[in-house]
Amino acid sequence: MSRSVLVTGGNRGIGLAIAQAFAENGDKVAITSRSGEVPAELAKYDVIAVRADITDAEQVDRAFTEIEAAHGPVEVLVANAGITKDTLLLRMSEEDFTSVLDTNLTGTFRVVKRASAKMLRARKGRIVLISSVVGLTGSPGQVNYAASKAGLVGFARSLARELGSRNITVNVVAPGFVDTDMTAVLSDERRAEIVAGVPLGRYAAPAEIASAVRFLSSDEAAYITGAVIPVDGGLGMGH
Repeated sequence: MSRSVLVTGGNRGIGLAIAQAFAENGDKVAITSRSGEVPAELAKYDVIAVRADITDAEQVDRAFTEIEAAHGPVEVLVANAGITKDTLLLRMSEEDFTSVLDTNLTGTFRVVKRASAKMLRARKGRIVLISSVVGLTGSPGQVNYAASKAGLVGFARSLARELGSRNITVNVVAPGFVDTDMTAVLSDERRAEIVAGVPLGRYAAPAEIASAVRFLSSDEAAYITGAVIPVDGGLGMGH
């Protein structure tokens, strides 16, 4: 059956690939972004785009209300929206730290809280949070980003215990380095250093992250909750 799916930050990169994977599966897909525009890659699907800044609880609520009117209550939530503001700790401003935490961690809290209320009434739901290998291994210059992504793990596992009795699963996908606009800005030297540390010897394609997310949202994954699934080419093994 076609489900109501919401992907936050679904306008580019990993989020776009996830939205496309669900749309190809026949689901009713909505995305949020700060622009509120449907990307060209999703134009051939019946996807709706809603403008929402997840750092604003009122905007989140309005976005859900609009999505629910079009597609019904959200049955699958993929919390993907996130930002980076990389710099070494001693150069990092208060705003650099708090803005990343407010978007990546507290923003996830806002959308998950809004979605889970309807899932509880329906006694079913799938929630997938997009973390990062950096949240498990750490990375110099990313203490804000790593803290926010590590926080998602504790958040998901606590919520999995809260919601499990209502047939709602909560899982985390932790991508490694993925070939997106965010990583395209890295120098060739830095890209080569990163690949050298990846056992599979390459970056991931966004579609490979999307496949893991779609699996965790499927009936086949009904007995998986509180899990952290690395999709990182082996970069973070053991963490």
